[in-house]
Amino acid sequence: MPAKNHHAYAEELERCKYTLGYIEKYFESTLIKKKRLDNEVESLKKHFNSDSSQDYIDLGINTLLQSDAGIKLRNLVTAKSRPYFARIDFTEKNKSDPEKLYIGKMSLMRDEDHNVLIVDWRAPVANLYYEGRLGDAAYNCPDGKIEGSLSLKRQFSINKGVLEEIFDIDITTNDEFLQTYLGANADNRLKEIVSTIQVEQNAIVRADMWRPLIVQGAAGSGKTTIALHRIAYLIYTFEKSFKPENFMIIAPNKLFLNYISDVLPELGVERVRQTTFEDFAMDLIGKRFKMRDENEKLVMFTKTNKSAIEKNMLRECSHFKTSMLFKYIIDNYISGIEKKLIPKVDFKIGSRIIYKYEEINHLFLNVYKMWPVVRRLDEIRKNLSNRLKVEKDSLLDDINNAADNNLINIKSKIQSLSKRQELITKVLDKRDGLIRKLEDISKKAVREYIKRINKISPINYYKELFCDKDLFNRLLSGKIDERFIGYIREYTNKNLQSGHLEIEDLAPIIYLKFRLYGIDEKIPVKHIIIDEAQDFSAFQIYVLKKIIKDSSFTLLGDLCQGIHSYRGTRSWEDITDNVFSDRKNKFLKLEQSYRTTVEIMNIANKVLKYNPDLAHFAAKPVIRHGDEPEFIKKENIEEIANDILKKIQMLKKINFKSFALICKTMDKCIEVNKVLKRKINDLHIMTGKEKEYKTGIIIVPSYLSKGLEFDVVFIPDAEKGTYTREGLDIKLLYVAVTRPLHKLYMYCTGEPTSLLK
Repeated sequence: MPAKNHHAYAEELERCKYTLGYIEKYFESTLIKKKRLDNEVESLKKHFNSDSSQDYIDLGINTLLQSDAGIKLRNLVTAKSRPYFARIDFTEKNKSDPEKLYIGKMSLMRDEDHNVLIVDWRAPVANLYYEGRLGDAAYNCPDGKIEGSLSLKRQFSINKGVLEEIFDIDITTNDEFLQTYLGANADNRLKEIVSTIQVEQNAIVRADMWRPLIVQGAAGSGKTTIALHRIAYLIYTFEKSFKPENFMIIAPNKLFLNYISDVLPELGVERVRQTTFEDFAMDLIGKRFKMRDENEKLVMFTKTNKSAIEKNMLRECSHFKTSMLFKYIIDNYISGIEKKLIPKVDFKIGSRIIYKYEEINHLFLNVYKMWPVVRRLDEIRKNLSNRLKVEKDSLLDDINNAADNNLINIKSKIQSLSKRQELITKVLDKRDGLIRKLEDISKKAVREYIKRINKISPINYYKELFCDKDLFNRLLSGKIDERFIGYIREYTNKNLQSGHLEIEDLAPIIYLKFRLYGIDEKIPVKHIIIDEAQDFSAFQIYVLKKIIKDSSFTLLGDLCQGIHSYRGTRSWEDITDNVFSDRKNKFLKLEQSYRTTVEIMNIANKVLKYNPDLAHFAAKPVIRHGDEPEFIKKENIEEIANDILKKIQMLKKINFKSFALICKTMDKCIEVNKVLKRKINDLHIMTGKEKEYKTGIIIVPSYLSKGLEFDVVFIPDAEKGTYTREGLDIKLLYVAVTRPLHKLYMYCTGEPTSLLK
């Protein structure tokens, strides 16, 4: 309700003004501290002595303090506009007076008496706001379970320092407050939702960090936003153990990273590693490759001029290369490499055998089998060197003893002094020559032996696997349908010979490097969050788990939007059974959709029912009503474009900001763009190569719209011939119709798609 109408308005207004005043003073003092640190860092850099360890330490400490002060300033700037969003009154057991706690995005303590003015939303006690009900309540903290009574839950709407609304509630958010938040228009970036996190979302945010968490979330359930809030929560909770750099989010593409880029800073979090699987893989492999567009194959699957057989062969090729079966094939391939790697020759000096081939091979294949090949060879090098040192000493003794015996014989048998001296010199010269030769051979022997072990790069081993027809056929025979073996080898080999890789090739190459060479350095990541996890394969996630030791995972995705299922995850059991079978994992569902209206979600669920394997994942819309989606039939694309133009002009007048024309394919996007670009100045096509997300009016193919949201969506090609009842078409249309927040318009020039019936 309007704040002035609330019975506690005077009390809350006074509290708001006091808090804002304190924030202003704290901001000024922090600003002074930041300027001082800036000057100190600048001075240290100017007079830095690289030979001085103290200079290095001072610069490091002050740079860190400078960064922390900068983050604090940014948080305080936000707090000056919106210091907190909720209040709870909690009376701890065996205490008489309730504690009034105001919850915001940062914590703030009064210096003079250490009184807490604002509680960070991530603090254990703040969980009472998200999950507690009025009456008996409790929360868990490091000291144990704190029990008591919750007598008040109050929400505030404070904007630009003005107290606008006050709501007294019981559950996390009352309808009016949530409706106001959900009814807002889409901006060009994702936003934080700390004030409206729901109970089921909160369970994900605060879930155990070390237990693998898999989240099946309906379209619009807030998966991405919750993933980012989870990172912020974990950084806060484990701030004494880990740095922000120890957390990593893997997103589907760079455009998506740009789209979510504002959320973590809004939550007061910096320096979290944000990357794509492709970029992370390149860093691990240590080489940049030419990559095929990851959507190229999907586009081919949408084309009607390609035969069903050709599409099926390509699907099976991708599915195989991202499967755990391929991982086992590579294991067998590596086993074959290992058996042939050690040359079948003894390690010897001259005629003396230092190490027999059988001994060396036993060390390599059995004693050191738990390590990557390169580390095993390092250990073998040490063994060769150590035994050579012992044998060299023995050989030196033999040389010296032989020389001494010869000298004794010469001295006892040769009477002529000049002759004796000549022979002694020859013996000593021979001895010295043999010693020099032994030293020279010894220095090179180990290196020369190891050099005979033929190692090649992981990418070349990968190429060899597909080039060697007999080897490939032997490894795959009986493992997959014989019809696909030749196609997989020839298709992949053709790509590799052209100098290109597909995203499906990256996990196998990383795995080869891991098994053969190990990873060059320890990756300082403790928790990995993977968004759009349905587009990742079990093999990809398995590889990440193997190379990033002691890491934990949160995977969030939606199988209903699994448009890349040919190379991704088809069921979450693929992950739990093949990747996390050694750990007790947790599976949660987000069924509530907060993005769109009941009317639009009803259309989406109507589409989904045509895929019985996924229909049980249908979203449950939050009670927010809007206009019924419109289905409009026109004579041609020109008429469709004109109608879209009229609607955009009308909707802009009522403050809608973001509009998307979602076509099934890029070809259709180009066709629509040709008609509309003469009439709309700020229209642009999203190609997937963008590095920055822009709002406004965009034309986007269905497969690139996944994860994004818009005020209004137009689907210009909702026709029977475009969207069939084929599995991929169902998912693509489902993605398209779940993008709008407020309005959905669908068009056709012929018969409408049966998926909407």
